Amino acid sequence: MTSIGGAEMVDWNLAVATATRLMRPGPEVSRDEARAVVAELRRHAKASEEHVRGFTRMGPDEADDTPVLVVDRPGWVKANVAGFREILKPLLDKMQERRGSTPGGAVLGAVGGKVTGVELGMLLSFLASRVLGQYETFAPATRELPAGANGGGRLLLVAPNIVHVERELDVDPHDFRLWVCLHEETHRTQFTAVPWLRDHLEGEIQSFLGETDVDPMTVLERIREAAQTLAGGRPEGEEGDDGRSLVELVQTPAQREILARLTAVMSLLEGHADFVMDGVGPAVVPSVGEIREKFQQRRARGASRLDLALRKLLGLDAKLRQYRDGERFVRAVVDQVGMDGFNRVWTSPNTLPTKSEIAKPADWIARVHSRPEA
Repeated sequence: MTSIGGAEMVDWNLAVATATRLMRPGPEVSRDEARAVVAELRRHAKASEEHVRGFTRMGPDEADDTPVLVVDRPGWVKANVAGFREILKPLLDKMQERRGSTPGGAVLGAVGGKVTGVELGMLLSFLASRVLGQYETFAPATRELPAGANGGGRLLLVAPNIVHVERELDVDPHDFRLWVCLHEETHRTQFTAVPWLRDHLEGEIQSFLGETDVDPMTVLERIREAAQTLAGGRPEGEEGDDGRSLVELVQTPAQREILARLTAVMSLLEGHADFVMDGVGPAVVPSVGEIREKFQQRRARGASRLDLALRKLLGLDAKLRQYRDGERFVRAVVDQVGMDGFNRVWTSPNTLPTKSEIAKPADWIARVHSRPEA
């Protein structure tokens, strides 16, 4: 396994090794079938560019050099560990500095890095079999996974997961693969056509992390409280159990404001991708109606008790709401002011919807369309 490097606060290599060891095996396919799936996903990703840009009327000012990578589950894990390391570096450096100034900090750092690496690996092993695709916004180049020539993101398509879901849903595999590519290509178009979006999102994330209490013991205690709540340590509805996810339990008042803005942006991005996927679908995906119906049923069915607990802990239930609420926002705005009117959302950070406007699209329309376009 190629070394990804490491910081004492997190043993990144151990995280990759743990996730790889614990992850579920992918669906059984022959070597020829695997090659055919990879080739088809690459073709669909390329074709999706024209479909998405024509429908959204969005496109990059310059040639798009972000790579499209078809990966397996270990490849997805390596990519995300590299991304975590990149985005969390300022916070981990600050925590490392504090730990280094305490008696026995070096020993605690070495042990804590191993523990954190194992925990991160366990979470990634859970997610590795569920993600169909991902536009990796903060993607550093690694030996296995290149980033864009200008340091931009990269589009990942997780082939075994796509095959697994298309078989589970019993839908046309060729249609399903294109349908997935339309969603992920929309995310790539969002970031390549809106040059300020990546820096804005990174700034919000770094502001959120900058407000984090860097005392490791405090963070650990809050994680323990969250775990006890999820494990049934406190009866449902008991005072203090407000049903919040782990992310929400470790935030300050300032972080709550930042998280509200991040939630609105992520709802917009995910809802827009769902809207585009279904808007383009009827013209190029013959069985889109069947796919959408079965996929929505799959989302709604949920899973085992452990699966639901992990989703709650990680805030994944909130992500499902983002798809639904964001898609409703986009559809309502496009119905009222058309696609060009909706695209004013990409003018600047000031024209992004707030969390309350996601729920009330008319308020966003009144605010943004009541003044001349910048």
